[in-house]
Amino acid sequence: MHRRPQLLIALALSACLLACAPQKEPFARLAGLVLDERLREISGMAASRVHEDVLWLVNDGGNDAALYAVSRRGREQARFVIDGVANTDWEDLAAFELDGRHYLLIADTGDNGGLRRTLQLHVVEEPATLEDGSLKPVWSIAFRWPDGARDCEAVAVDAAAGQVLLVSKKRRPPELFALPLRPATRPQTARRLGTLAGIPQAGQHERRGNRVHARLHGQVTSADLSPDARTLAVMTYGDLVLYRRHGTSESWTKATRRRPELRALPWIPQAEAVAWSAGGRGLFATGEFSPAPLFYLVP
Repeated sequence: MHRRPQLLIALALSACLLACAPQKEPFARLAGLVLDERLREISGMAASRVHEDVLWLVNDGGNDAALYAVSRRGREQARFVIDGVANTDWEDLAAFELDGRHYLLIADTGDNGGLRRTLQLHVVEEPATLEDGSLKPVWSIAFRWPDGARDCEAVAVDAAAGQVLLVSKKRRPPELFALPLRPATRPQTARRLGTLAGIPQAGQHERRGNRVHARLHGQVTSADLSPDARTLAVMTYGDLVLYRRHGTSESWTKATRRRPELRALPWIPQAEAVAWSAGGRGLFATGEFSPAPLFYLVP
């Protein structure tokens, strides 16, 4: 926490630079800061479909199994303990609607060491009121990979297609998998759909300057599907990557083969979470750090 003053100064300078950028509508602007020290390792985010201007956040593994509601400025609104499950390695969060009800999917899919045989997805219904409490999963999905362990920090829900999309983190190119959203049996085996084209990697200058950052640059850390289900947003440590499909009948296998739209991210310490706004006009992005800057992106 001793780096907090320096980080706040850097964020203030970044906000000034973004505000002074010669654009009618900048790609990125600093929307707020998450200052609650309990949210020190944000790894997943989703925009509420029930509460206006509310974002849901989860922490990475080793922290409490809890779901946090914050305002678009980053101020905490409520905290919900998720009963009956552990936060082994929570890595992403997705909001979706199914049969007229609103849900949040928590992805317990991290596996840095490649040791987990079975992973979990937990679905909870969005609470109607923002008061501290607890939630129980409505259903959970236990699954495994088809050909051995891999790390995964990016998960999205295509409710209309009845499937969960998962993107591997460290493999090049990143792999795209799918699971049924409401499986009849367990555990499931993820089905490989293909790979993601056009994920940027570090340039020669970055490789020379900082090999560690260069190695991490193109790793996929989060994903989210737009409310109209036409655009899959994928975030790496360096870029926002957008895959648009030609209508909702086009498969994601085909859509992710095309060259995506790319936008370089603003400075986000350890960028780990991205979420479309409820209306789908832009995205929110933040990182696994405290205090965590909350950016609004308009691609």
